[in-house]
Amino acid sequence: MMTPRVNLREKLIDPNSPDRRPRRAAYALPTLFTAGNLFLGFLAILKSLEGALWAHAGHLGPNPHWELAAKVIGIAVFFDGLDGRIARLTNTTSEFGRELDSLADVISFGIAPAILAFVFGFQFLDPSAPPEIRKYVLQAGYFILFMFVCCGSMRLARFNITTNPVPRNPGRPDRKYFVGLPIPAAAGMVAAVVYAADAEPVVQWTLSAAWAVLLALLSFLMVSTWRYRSFKDINLLSPRSPRSVVLLGMLFYLIWNFSKPVLLAMAIAYVSSGILVRIAGLLRPLFTKSAPAGGSHA
Repeated sequence: MMTPRVNLREKLIDPNSPDRRPRRAAYALPTLFTAGNLFLGFLAILKSLEGALWAHAGHLGPNPHWELAAKVIGIAVFFDGLDGRIARLTNTTSEFGRELDSLADVISFGIAPAILAFVFGFQFLDPSAPPEIRKYVLQAGYFILFMFVCCGSMRLARFNITTNPVPRNPGRPDRKYFVGLPIPAAAGMVAAVVYAADAEPVVQWTLSAAWAVLLALLSFLMVSTWRYRSFKDINLLSPRSPRSVVLLGMLFYLIWNFSKPVLLAMAIAYVSSGILVRIAGLLRPLFTKSAPAGGSHA
């Protein structure tokens, strides 16, 4: 005998509500995850500052405070993905929840990774480097990290006011996409690099320049109109095939045992996916036009 499926929305409906609204307590579920996201961003800021004091005291090796900051930013990315899904599953989406989520995202995925990126990649340049180079690299760091926060805030504002966003290069109609790189993914990229580098401060100005280029690229991708897969069309409550369960278990095993390279590879793969898809879209017309011409000479 088959057991009936539990409908979470039906369980949370207020029986005294004439329009079948969810219970008031149900609205607290996604808000709790948003508050957790906000707390983790606040904690990442504190740990970034503590790590800077630790490094100023002469500990220029692996920094445990920065490593913890990178980890909590990654956990905040996970929480941010859950609060929206829970709100949709429980039918408790609201304008208040959306605005609170955006404010939390600005702190957790804008300010927190920007502070971590500065103290990790710019603040502790080798004093023996040419003074002019150190000056310009630091100035570039200040500017690019401000642009990172600014572009991330604009990305969130555009997401809030757009009802049916359509990227410049639309994808398959049966899938859902983000327009531009989501700010949690940009913050996750910053955290993954810091974590994979053992949270050891950058001292060579060439590496700081490369770090600045990466941050500038993330800032551009956030305000671009290129498409990124949102995975919102994946139903977490639907049955899973044995193959997907095995793949998910393998992913958990790899993250648990080889977290630094695996998380970095995942972040690079997602960030570069939008770039590769955009390049493929630009090159496709060239190949479609050259195909008939090549066939006529045969």
